[in-house]
Amino acid sequence: MEERKFTDQELVRRQKLQELKDLGIDPFGQRFDVTAYTSDIRKNYSDKTAEELEESKPAVSIAGRIVAKRRKGKVCFMNLLDRDGKIQLYIKKDTVGEDVYELVKKSDLGDIIGIDGEVFMTHTGELTVRVEKYTHLTKALRPLPEKFHGLTDTEERFRRRYVDLIMNDEARKVAFMRPKIVRSIQHYLDDKGYTEVETPIMNSILGGAAAKPFITHFNALDKDFYLRIATELNLKRLIVGGMDAVYEIGRLFRNEGMDRTHNPEFTTIEVYKAFSDLEGMMDLTEGIIANAAMTVNGTYDVEYKGHSISLAPGFKRISMVNAIKEKTGVDFGEQKTIEEAKKLAEEHGIEVEPHFAYGHIVNAFFEKYVEETIVEPTFVYGHPIEISPLAKKNLQDPRFTQRFELFICGNEYANAFTELNDPDDQYERFANQLKEKELGNDEANEMDMDYVEALEYGLPPTGGMGMGIDRLVMLLTGQETIREVILFPHMKNK
Repeated sequence: MEERKFTDQELVRRQKLQELKDLGIDPFGQRFDVTAYTSDIRKNYSDKTAEELEESKPAVSIAGRIVAKRRKGKVCFMNLLDRDGKIQLYIKKDTVGEDVYELVKKSDLGDIIGIDGEVFMTHTGELTVRVEKYTHLTKALRPLPEKFHGLTDTEERFRRRYVDLIMNDEARKVAFMRPKIVRSIQHYLDDKGYTEVETPIMNSILGGAAAKPFITHFNALDKDFYLRIATELNLKRLIVGGMDAVYEIGRLFRNEGMDRTHNPEFTTIEVYKAFSDLEGMMDLTEGIIANAAMTVNGTYDVEYKGHSISLAPGFKRISMVNAIKEKTGVDFGEQKTIEEAKKLAEEHGIEVEPHFAYGHIVNAFFEKYVEETIVEPTFVYGHPIEISPLAKKNLQDPRFTQRFELFICGNEYANAFTELNDPDDQYERFANQLKEKELGNDEANEMDMDYVEALEYGLPPTGGMGMGIDRLVMLLTGQETIREVILFPHMKNK
């Protein structure tokens, strides 16, 4: 067992811990009934005059952490941090009594206390609580980081998120905004008649996306399972079953790298609507994002990566081949042989991997020359069939599919299809994925015969869309790394 070692400051705090016990005070406290948070106090009393507050003497019971303290003689001022922010406390020895004031004097930054008191306005116009009863609740045995430097090491901020939330107002703001964004999506879809569902996290077959999986072992069945890389196939089974309009917000797991926009464990929403299509999913995606922006920020306008962006409905729509043509002059909409495509790739510095077919080269052109140049919200549609094994073919040009991705500021936010509902076509697509896997594409899907059989019972024409929740939260809170919007991101070892 690792031996615990304490700093001088920590030893002093542990001595105070014993002093509390000697006084008969539980260092780790009991229940305290809170009647108000700092946001309630500011909302209810900020517009009152000092005279009005002195006359009404509004009583409050609040609790939180001591984050600042200054004492002069028989008076002590503290700043208390609760769920919603900070508020000043005014503690007078004559009011709380000598014994309690001694307790106040011994308190440390980081200690958690409960306060019963009255709201008043200081001569400098600061809303303050005049303390009448002071209750010690929890002794903090480690000191908070130094006020002006805090946790300057970004890695430490994420490793010790609990300290980051205490010291960093922005981190706390994002932590509370994220669930509001998720709720806005749920309310928007619920109001449109969608049903929220849950599907298994462990799957016996790899499918629904192109990604490397995490593999676990199911002892009872003596069989390896995958942590899901997508919720797609199970949700479409529900559409076959007649549920008509469903969505799931949940965790996905992809055994891939970590960077500013990727975490191996992340959250998405997938939405499926019977009798809809790609256009319907574009409209729905715009609505979800615009509604979330207005709900949490009160405006469609956001500042992100140095750009001013409007999230109002009416996003730009452009085909992938036209987007490539605009940037490179190469028109993949024209009929080209695979040899011609490979030659163009070579001329444009694109490496052709062993499993690449025509569509893979088209997609490689898009990723190299177009993706990072997109700033305003843009639906890019018409993806090659080789990279879209679950999307319906374009009736006019079967080399491409009825699929879109939404890009904003160079990042992908959503992926959608007019869903493939022809079971024979789906079987062939899965078979082609198996061939790619044999050629070295370890992100290719496996054959899911149960899903093919489900399609044989009849999947109505359906639109489906998946969106990354983490990236949407980044966009709406102005954060440029995914670690800022995940409370406990995965970290490399120290």
